[in-house]
Amino acid sequence: MPDDPGDRERRNRERINVLEPWQVKHWTNAFECTEAQLRAAVAAVGANVDAVRKHLWKSGTGPT
Repeated sequence: MPDDPGDRERRNRERINVLEPWQVKHWTNAFECTEAQLRAAVAAVGANVDAVRKHLWKSGTGPT
């Protein structure tokens, strides 16, 4: 079942589902990265938001 963009439960805030277009848009805006960078980060470290954030910042991507 797809994630509901109106569902603000904790599990939705801690994980990134790159199969959901609304989540890709949200997280690329939040991390100031491209879709390709987001997908690569999720592939490298998994879908945990904090792990993806750290990975992107470590690689020089993300807000300054």
